[in-house]
Amino acid sequence: MLRLTWVQPEDLLGHELRQARQDGREPAAVEARWRAAGGAEAPARAGASPDRASRYLRQLAEDLLDELADLPSRLNEPTELADIKALCPEWPTTPRAGRCGPSCDCGCDVAGRAVPRAPDGALPTPRAADGALPASRAADGALPYHAAWLGRAVGCLLGKPVEKLPLHAIRDLARAAGNWPLNHYFTAQGVPAELLAAHPWNRRSAPTSLAENIDGMPEDDDLNYPLLNVLLLQRDGRDFTTADVARLWLDELPAGRTFTAERVAYRNLLSGVEPPYTARHRNPFREWIGALIRADVHGWTNPGDPAAAAEQAHRDATLTHTGNGVYAAMFTAAVIATAATGTQDVHACLRTGLSVVPPRSRLAAALDHAIRLAGTHEDFDTVVDELHRTHSPTHHWVHAVPNTALIAAALAHADGDFTGAVTRAVSGGWDTDSNGATAGSVAGLLAGDPDALPDRWTTPLKNRLATSVAGFDGTGFDALAHLTHLEAIRP
Repeated sequence: MLRLTWVQPEDLLGHELRQARQDGREPAAVEARWRAAGGAEAPARAGASPDRASRYLRQLAEDLLDELADLPSRLNEPTELADIKALCPEWPTTPRAGRCGPSCDCGCDVAGRAVPRAPDGALPTPRAADGALPASRAADGALPYHAAWLGRAVGCLLGKPVEKLPLHAIRDLARAAGNWPLNHYFTAQGVPAELLAAHPWNRRSAPTSLAENIDGMPEDDDLNYPLLNVLLLQRDGRDFTTADVARLWLDELPAGRTFTAERVAYRNLLSGVEPPYTARHRNPFREWIGALIRADVHGWTNPGDPAAAAEQAHRDATLTHTGNGVYAAMFTAAVIATAATGTQDVHACLRTGLSVVPPRSRLAAALDHAIRLAGTHEDFDTVVDELHRTHSPTHHWVHAVPNTALIAAALAHADGDFTGAVTRAVSGGWDTDSNGATAGSVAGLLAGDPDALPDRWTTPLKNRLATSVAGFDGTGFDALAHLTHLEAIRP
């Protein structure tokens, strides 16, 4: 029997009940009808319950999903960009286009966007009349992106074996291998068999992601989406629409490589639902982490322009997400756009990220709390324990609010250090591979050069990425950096 994850109505209903409680609706009456009919809770960690519901219960779940969607919210957490900007008094100023000329040495290109400098302080050379970019300058300008791509891969790979495991299991497995505080890829070597039986590695990831098994970067959605967004910019440019994102997915993204909100939105597209309703129709995952993991390219390609990065991330995110799920993507893009200048420390980057998040939203409160904890406690385990006490009783392990808070805490506590950031993000649990990937992307970009990342992290990647996104399988991270750099300096 095929139980396709993240789309079974009887499972979606349980997630939607929790989402309704979080976003200010009152689902008690609907929940009582569901329980009286014999409806169950949503699966705690898996994407589908093991057994199919009766035809009656499945139809009831679909009806109740629609009923829940019509309940009003008491919270002011809009999804429309204009409404978000109206709530953000410190929304960043967009650099004025055309303020500088080709010979300017202030760090911006002719469109007014700051661009990352090479290690020698030089700026990328403008394109020739035929659109070609001199190879030497392409290589120099691509170095920060090379470090960011590698950082994203390293953090993702570190987190893959322990994805879905509870926090105490992550700690126990690492301690048993002599790898705590976390400082290397996870390994099964030296771990007692009884501990492995009690807390098995992620089934799909262990064969490719434990230290003894790593042979290049295996496929993961945390890398697939940045690849797709490079294609998006190549195909449609900076002014892409949400519909352009949808068309790209239908052309290039296998449905089986989508999860949670992305899978529901993909299903909605195939059912004739148009964006942005694809994010809302029977989609209880619309505030989960999926839009955040798609945000990196929007930040990478808008260095020094966090407002433009956040707006691009918004157009991408609203295919699948609403509210805090969208804010998480915008926050991430703005943080990365600020880091891409090469002139700001991680704390300034985080402050800029907060400027695009409505200050009275649940995400803003969680980020403020997390960053404050990181500045208060020397021991990061103490920070993590407090974050889990705050969020785990009410949030799914893939929800954007706790995961974004953990990423911010890891970056702040590590003071932007690469190893410190990725190991803290992964050791904090929840969506370990996604958190490690985003923390690694930011910290790699801050490092500015792939040679600044420790060999023990990057050498096992073998400069090779596996993916089902057509045309990219086996691509090197240096090549991806070059493509990203071209999009970053394109007028």
